[in-house]
Amino acid sequence: MDTPATATPDDALAQPTRARLFETLTELRRSAGTGELAERLGLHPNGVRMHLERLEAAGLVARSRAPQTRGRPRDAWSVSPSADPGGAPPTGFRELAHWLARTIPARPGRLREVEIAGREIGRELAGAGETQPDSETLYSTLVALGFQPHIDASTAGRTTYCLGNCPYKDAVRANQPVVCTLHRGITRGLLDAFEPGARLVDFVPRDPDEAGCLIDVKAVGRTTRATS
Repeated sequence: MDTPATATPDDALAQPTRARLFETLTELRRSAGTGELAERLGLHPNGVRMHLERLEAAGLVARSRAPQTRGRPRDAWSVSPSADPGGAPPTGFRELAHWLARTIPARPGRLREVEIAGREIGRELAGAGETQPDSETLYSTLVALGFQPHIDASTAGRTTYCLGNCPYKDAVRANQPVVCTLHRGITRGLLDAFEPGARLVDFVPRDPDEAGCLIDVKAVGRTTRATS
């Protein structure tokens, strides 16, 4: 299979297998390993990996190293936050999010409602993945949502996720209290599904353009580990 040094989204998706891989990752709304994707498509993992690397070169998918309980980290693939499958990227949804954020007042009562709604959304996102609950699924979901997380597990039983990107930055600029409260609720909903015994200890928003928001999770009966 030829893999040119540069690849465009149109060229990459012209190949049927790559188009199916991209569609599968889009439908999953989370990251997935090479083996899982190969099984879903009924193909050999080696060939699937080559197609994924072509999609990565075209800027359509992102590769990260998913932490494992044992052994070496594995490749985890997800749709790139900046993916543009063809043509100019649409702005309608981004503008709508910005406008909706502006319409919601950042009053205590409304913020409580926003967090409750976010928690329900988080549970729905977790259910859509059809995966077995565990702490690694939370990491993978943050990757798939475009947050580019890094894990600092320096304290036993406690994990801090540092988010390297804010995919909601346009809406955050319009109304940071509301959007970050929604994100906190979504995180709590994901934890409800993936780590029922875990507690969200802290949620620290930062400047959306600089990123670096922190999610501090304390798990019950689990030892955390450091990854990069």
